Amino acid sequence: MARARQAYDGVVLAAPTTIPYQRFSTDTAHWWIARALAECLKTAGIRPAELDGFAVSSFSLFPDTAVGLTQHLGLTPRWLDHIPMGGASGIAALRRAARAVQAGDVDVVACVAGDTNQVDSFRRMLSSFSRFAQDASYPYGAGGPNASFALLTDHYMRKFGATREDFGRICVAQRDNALKNPHAVMKAPLTIDQYLSARMISDPIALFDCVMPVAGSEAFLVMREDDARAAGLPHAHIRSTIERHNAYPEDAIQMRGGWAMDIGELYALADAKPSDIDLLQTYDDYPVISMMQFEDLGFCAKGEGPEFVRGKDLTIGGDFPHNTSGGQLSAGQAGAAGGYIGLVEAIRQVTSTAGPTQVAGAKTAMVSGFGMINYDRGVCSNAAIISGAGA
Repeated sequence: MARARQAYDGVVLAAPTTIPYQRFSTDTAHWWIARALAECLKTAGIRPAELDGFAVSSFSLFPDTAVGLTQHLGLTPRWLDHIPMGGASGIAALRRAARAVQAGDVDVVACVAGDTNQVDSFRRMLSSFSRFAQDASYPYGAGGPNASFALLTDHYMRKFGATREDFGRICVAQRDNALKNPHAVMKAPLTIDQYLSARMISDPIALFDCVMPVAGSEAFLVMREDDARAAGLPHAHIRSTIERHNAYPEDAIQMRGGWAMDIGELYALADAKPSDIDLLQTYDDYPVISMMQFEDLGFCAKGEGPEFVRGKDLTIGGDFPHNTSGGQLSAGQAGAAGGYIGLVEAIRQVTSTAGPTQVAGAKTAMVSGFGMINYDRGVCSNAAIISGAGA
């Protein structure tokens, strides 16, 4: 029996924080997370001793979790969560923290994600990423997500007639956006010709289809609206959220995510429709996943993603602003913070604090998360619609 979902009245998002990424770092994930937390709390005028809620996501924090971090960082929270959902971590943290604040279990939650990237970090992480990966990928020489996403990309191209140029439009637009973002790792312009002539990594995926692992961290606060107003903090309202795991397990190859199961609920709770969205932040470790999200989030029908990107300008000044920070494809993928980058940027956008990446007149944003590809599919998916004042 379908039930109406409860709104997020009285709870807001504030203090979006990014610690500038580095290609490699000898510092630990603990250091990166601590920097983001300190900066986030400083923005809000909150002392660490006053923080009573803490949510953490990280791939390279092992053997610690959020529990160990409380002692490392000298925190004494009444509410704690560790969210190991990769690219879906940011919205998952938002959902759980918002309900805890709304229920009165906690006053303010700092949601933080961060990872280091030492020279061998990525290989070591992949070697123990999941039991599926250990059993079905690595014994056959597929040492990471490139091969898995190559299978998805190849199938999508064959089924729906997408070309490499279609995926290139996403990557080139995001690079254009990244050039306006002082924190982005990729600083050189990218043309469609450069995209098409790049060396092949795992056919049909080439160099610019792949995210670059980096070190970095992201954070934001979930708190009562009254407290945010009293502190003079720009804040975003949570209009609606959805979350789904292991969606459509009967699909032999993943061509849709959990968004497609719940998109009606997302728009209904927000009292919105696709045309009301001023900008979209998708999880973008590979462009085929962004293409899938354009479809599953209701901006076009399944299989119409290629035609959609051919007719849209995805840059900050375009008619469909997408991944305005440059996204992971051009700003970098800081491990689990890749699940936060779009949400942190969206909070800035709807509070008119995005600076050089600001979309003019942006009041309502959609953010989507996708994470934990085991072998043939990403298992976690979620989305949120947030708005600034007056939306």
